[in-house]
Amino acid sequence: MQPHELLDDGFQPPACDVVVIGCGHLLRGDDAVGPIAIRTLWSRGVPDGVRLIDGGTAGMDVAFHMRGARRVILIDAASTGAPPGSVFRVPGEELAELPPLEGIHTHAFRWDHALALATWLLGPQLPRRVDVLLVEVESTALGEPLTPAVSYGMERVVEIVLDECSAAGDRA
Repeated sequence: MQPHELLDDGFQPPACDVVVIGCGHLLRGDDAVGPIAIRTLWSRGVPDGVRLIDGGTAGMDVAFHMRGARRVILIDAASTGAPPGSVFRVPGEELAELPPLEGIHTHAFRWDHALALATWLLGPQLPRRVDVLLVEVESTALGEPLTPAVSYGMERVVEIVLDECSAAGDRA
């Protein structure tokens, strides 16, 4: 039996065109950009067929939230040394190779691990397209809000998601 066949427990999420998952830690300053983007999208409204998920810091759950979606958009913070608030788009297939597993445990399981897990776990049910939108952080200080630069980058990401989800709805 294949892994995706074992998931058939009768509780599969409803099919959707796009699932948007925001990852990050709400109490760590700019690292909260993913969950705050999800809250922003929720407050503005998304087209039918779009499911919003606050993935928080539960990296392994990301693989399971992909079930039933044709497309996945992941939103998270990045720390590459680029100017704060810079926005990057990375196609999921470029990230599907499993990151190093040394010292991996449930608290260190990230969405990039989840992409690799989903490839194995979901098999032919893997969404056709996965994109990752990253916003460069300035500060991940405990208890701080998003910095202005990252707030601006998040707004750009929200607009990208809304534009692409609206376009997907037009094609459906």
